[in-house]
Amino acid sequence: MEENFVSLVGWLRLAIETVSIILVTVGAAVAVVLLVRHLLAPQTGSLNRVRLTFGRALVLALEFQLAADIIGTAVSPSWDQLGKLGAIAVIRTFLNFFLTRELKEEELELQAAAARVQSSRGE
Repeated sequence: MEENFVSLVGWLRLAIETVSIILVTVGAAVAVVLLVRHLLAPQTGSLNRVRLTFGRALVLALEFQLAADIIGTAVSPSWDQLGKLGAIAVIRTFLNFFLTRELKEEELELQAAAARVQSSRGE
């Protein structure tokens, strides 16, 4: 019974890590398409949109990776595994915090640019 549970948790962890990889891959592909569009027809703030799009994918992927690590450690944690999980959690949380903060700043910048465009049009 325990072997089945450990196997199930291993598959669950693999599935969650796969979702994370898909998120990064799709996010990168979308960002590349947006970047090419920006390079072919530059628009105000569109480069920020590329960063926001890719950043959101990375933030979500980090969350999935952390979940996969937690699930993997939950089955049979040793002090070594718990220490590694703690270090990984701190690093990923740190990255996530600053990435999220940067995304919020970028979003505010885009909103301000859109407001300037609307006010210059007299709307």
